[in-house]
Amino acid sequence: MRILVLMILGSLPLWGFTQQSDYLKSSYLTQGPKAPNTHYIGEAWLNGVLQADEDFSYNITKATFKANSTLDWHKHGSVQVLVIVEGEGYYQEKGKEPIIMKKGDIIKCAKDTEHWHASSKEKDVTYLAIYGGAQPTVWTEKLTQAYYDGIADKLKSK
Repeated sequence: MRILVLMILGSLPLWGFTQQSDYLKSSYLTQGPKAPNTHYIGEAWLNGVLQADEDFSYNITKATFKANSTLDWHKHGSVQVLVIVEGEGYYQEKGKEPIIMKKGDIIKCAKDTEHWHASSKEKDVTYLAIYGGAQPTVWTEKLTQAYYDGIADKLKSK
């Protein structure tokens, strides 16, 4: 007991030197709130990890889509980069063949390129989306369940 008291008393002066943090920080590890079913079918969660401001012109959003969830066709007024951190999903640009995206993949989508990205039919996907914050996402066309199912069948056979 005496040793414990001495250790506590001996460490008191060190508490004055502990770092007080005035840093703003966030985490991409949290799931974020469930997204409203506005531009997708299924279940999705969005975590706005970092929002654009006067010093940093990009948003970073962590998106998690449950298996068999779709995202509508859309485009951005800036380049968008997707960093796949978990799972498997689909990605397609208008006029091009769809691809499977997997953990570790990084996809760069050019400015004003119409595209969609979502989970695969069987697996959830989580990605970090990095895109310009000055202009909102432009939603262009509904991605139907039938179209998504056709893509899933096509990619499954590859």
